[in-house]
This record gives sequence, C-alpha cells and structure tokens, in this order.
Amino acid sequence: MSTTAPKGSPHPGDLLGIDDVLSDEEKAIRATVRQVCERVVDPYIADWFERGELPAARELAKEFGQVGLLGMHLTGYGCAGMSAVDYGLACLELEASDSGIRSLVSVQGSLAMFAIWRWGTEEQKQQWLPRLAAGEAIGCFGLTEPDHGSDPGSMRTRARKDGTDWVLNGAKMWITNGSIADVAVVWANAGEEHGGIRGFVVPTDTPGFSAPEIKHKMSLRASVTSELVLDGVRLPADAVFPEVRGLKGPLSCLNEARYGIVWGALGAARSCLESARTYSIERQQFGRPIASFQLTQAKLANMAVELANGQLLALHLGRRKDAGTLRHEQVSVGKYNNITKSIEICRTARTILGANGISLEYPVMRHANNLESVLTYEGTAEMHTLVVGQVLTGIAAFR
Repeated sequence: MSTTAPKGSPHPGDLLGIDDVLSDEEKAIRATVRQVCERVVDPYIADWFERGELPAARELAKEFGQVGLLGMHLTGYGCAGMSAVDYGLACLELEASDSGIRSLVSVQGSLAMFAIWRWGTEEQKQQWLPRLAAGEAIGCFGLTEPDHGSDPGSMRTRARKDGTDWVLNGAKMWITNGSIADVAVVWANAGEEHGGIRGFVVPTDTPGFSAPEIKHKMSLRASVTSELVLDGVRLPADAVFPEVRGLKGPLSCLNEARYGIVWGALGAARSCLESARTYSIERQQFGRPIASFQLTQAKLANMAVELANGQLLALHLGRRKDAGTLRHEQVSVGKYNNITKSIEICRTARTILGANGISLEYPVMRHANNLESVLTYEGTAEMHTLVVGQVLTGIAAFR
C-alpha cells in the first residue's frame, strides 16, 4: 500500500498549509538546512545516540558555519543576518534530525554568540564572533549550577577583583558544548560593589578552567554536555562585559534560545508523526494495515492537529519577533505549549509503533527522550507556566 498522501491533500507535517504563507527565501533556507542534515547528520545520528557521543561535533560546526547557520539571526562579524522566521525554520529542521544537533547550533548562536554580540566590547566581538560564525571555534554558556537552575540569582560562582584582574571560582552544570568549547561565556556574582552578576568571556585554555564531560545520561546523548570548573581562573580587566549587570544579561540570552526551541521541538514532533504514519500504513494486523483502525486514525489526527497548532504559534511569534513586538511572556507561551505538545506527539507515535517504538531503528524513542531534556532547559515548564500566571494576575508566585 502506498504511503503517500491522497492527491491534493496536504503533507502530513503541514496539515494547515503553512508552506503557503512562507516566502520563497524562507522555504529555500529550510530546504538548505534539511539537505545539510540529510547529508551529515541523518546517516549517523542513531549510532551517535546509541554510543552516547557526538564525535563529529567540530566537523558539524564547520559544515553549519559554511551555510551560515551559526548566529544566523545576528548581523555583522561574519553572521548571516537572517530573519527570526528563517532561524526558527532552521531550528525545526535541525531538531527533526536530533535535539542534540539543534542544541549545538542554538547554544553556539543564541547563547554564546548572542551574549558577545549584544553585551560584549568591540574587541570581544572582533576576536570571537567571526570564528564562531564560521564554526572555526566553539562556544558555550555557563549559567546553570549544580544547586541553582531555576534560581540563577543565587549562583555561587564568584568573581573577585585582584588589582585590575578578575579571578573566577565556582562550577557550572549541564553545559552544552562545554568540553569542546574554545570560549565560554560565564556568569558570576561579583558582589554588590561591582554590579552583582556579571558576564565574562573566558578562553577555555585559561589556567584553572576545566570542563569534564557528563556521560551518564539517557537524553541528548548525541550532544556534548559538561560541567565547567573554575578554580582561580584569572582574567584581564577587559574580559568582563562592560555595561550589563544583574540577571538582565543572561536572561536576554535565554530568551533568544527559548525562541529557537519553540520551533525546534516541532521538528522532533514532525519526525515522529511521519514515522508513525508511514508505519501505520505498512504494518499489517488482523489482515489489514493498522492505519485502517479508527483509534489509530484518531491518534494520527490528534498529532497532526497539535503539530499544526504549534506551527501556527511559532510562525506568529516569529513574525512578531521580526517586527520587534515579541514579548518575553509570549516566548514562554510558545516554549510551554510546543514542548509539552511535542512530547505528547512523540509518546503517541510510540504507541502506534508498538514495541518497535523503542528501537533505534526508528527515531521516535530518541526524540521522546531528547524532549525530556528540552522540557527542562531554558526554563522548566513550571517556570514558564508561572511567567504566564504573573502576567495574568500581576502576582509573582515563584518568589
């Protein structure tokens, strides 16, 4: 039996015909990213996930740099200067291959590069951004700590002045790209007399800096995840971001990364929907394909509707971001909705595949496991719920 949709019907991953409202340029960018992933990621990703490593991280960064994916929504310094919607579509295609691959690009561009681009000195920008954009250098972003995730204001990492130098001591946890990074953007408490929380550009070959890789994880296995250890890391005076103080700096970066996740999670969901649909047509039980059963069709329909709703939401937020009207609570709405619905889609797809759903022959369980991490990082579902609650009531329930 054919696995193609009936003539004239929409692609299963685009139930509402969102393609029709994308520009030719947007569709071309999406196609380019998809082609790159098909060539350098998809043939290997199941093996990387099973092995729990990303051995080709630096090679991938250079491939992505060559097509302008790294920091693609930033301007100048070798960055492509593309739109927010362009960036979102790229994130969707990257995560359709694997969340870990999208994380590599997202942390590089929306956290490390954005922090330097938005808050750095001209010298810091000139030193790092062209190399990061080209994939010749890898960046990471150190905010989360072993004991402080949702409450970064209580971080224990300290920066003290020693003459004109800064000396950093502390540890960061769950840092994507950490052990392969050439530069780390590290946030540390410098004390009230020096502006509280400050951001530092830390070359990773600085004495006292180390980044042991975290190996024992069941999610984002095809991603480099590390701890950062700062043991008397001495930096010159010009290593600090000169103007930004407090949580404004790191939270502005997180909002950039969250926006990409709004799109990216849909890529994992689309991959699972497509796998489940194809499997349901090919899989025979009781003498006919399981796609012919009402409950299977109900599952497929519900998945397709939720994916379409998420696409509409992501596109709406992207257009607002390009217009300069996107608000932070709207990003929270997008991350909360699209992550939770994408996880539901992946789990439902697994039920259609039955026992085969847990096999790495199919991408479904890999995506489902990955999204469990994406649900938590860049703000947990609970925190985004309370962000929206505060906007609705005027009361901050998490303080």
